[in-house]
Amino acid sequence: MTRFTSHMDRALAEARAAARRGEVPVGAVIVAPDGRVVAQAGNRTRELADPTAHAEILALRAACAAMGSERLPGHALYVTLEPCPMCAAAIGQARIARLYYGAADPKSGGVAQGPRVFAHPQSHHVPEVYDGIAAAEAAALLREFFASRRDA
Repeated sequence: MTRFTSHMDRALAEARAAARRGEVPVGAVIVAPDGRVVAQAGNRTRELADPTAHAEILALRAACAAMGSERLPGHALYVTLEPCPMCAAAIGQARIARLYYGAADPKSGGVAQGPRVFAHPQSHHVPEVYDGIAAAEAAALLREFFASRRDA
């Protein structure tokens, strides 16, 4: 029997690193079926001047390159914030088996909020979804980040 190990601490570390770079603090980690971390990333939209450089997209790109495939069956994705619709669609296209996320995103989320990408009949793949993993810490990082921007 395989014991469950959360990798949200590593995703939170990526989120904190993103905040230090002036990016919205979101971090993502992709774990292979054998438990190996194959990719991790934090947001880099400003640094790369790329609106698609969300943590999930960067981690998916790195994991696909590492695995030599555009699909990641059996893999798990840990992300500190509910994926937006763009990222949710990419998660489905990559055939991620399990999605674990921290804070809900009522404004821009695409999994449990908004368009609910995986509930759409045109969704080709629906991962198992587990929400609320380290949600309080992930939400606090986001609140502190945006509060510091308002106070500046």
